[in-house]
Amino acid sequence: MRKHTLGSLTWIRMMRFTNQSNQLSNDFLKHFDLTTAQFDVLIQIKTFAPLTQSQLAEKVTVTQGGMSRMLARLEKDGLIERKQNWKTKTISLTAKGEQMIDEATPSQLQFQSSFFEEVLTEEEMITLNRLMAKLEKHSREKKLPQA
Repeated sequence: MRKHTLGSLTWIRMMRFTNQSNQLSNDFLKHFDLTTAQFDVLIQIKTFAPLTQSQLAEKVTVTQGGMSRMLARLEKDGLIERKQNWKTKTISLTAKGEQMIDEATPSQLQFQSSFFEEVLTEEEMITLNRLMAKLEKHSREKKLPQA
């Protein structure tokens, strides 16, 4: 078996942290009757509405099939509405959805921030944020290697 590189070990740790954070967030958001994926979708809708399903899919990490099912559930729960405007169907929050996300957001942001604030100094958080921004930018520009 090949030894891991520092890069691969860092990636594994990032994936483990993300998975653990998402699991804890899913448990945390249960009292709002939301999952982390639904929370992310509602935040994106609140921020960018009205938007189409394909525009929304570009902003979140949910597959098209998963997105269709999630939007159907959010619509059934009265949190979003989809409106047909000629050929385009747009998505926006209902008053109930707006209230739900406004109630959940401060608690969720505080919970997520605690992962960092409880163990990192302010200087470490600044450095981590700068490094993550650099990695995120590079990942958007990254091309797949030629086969």
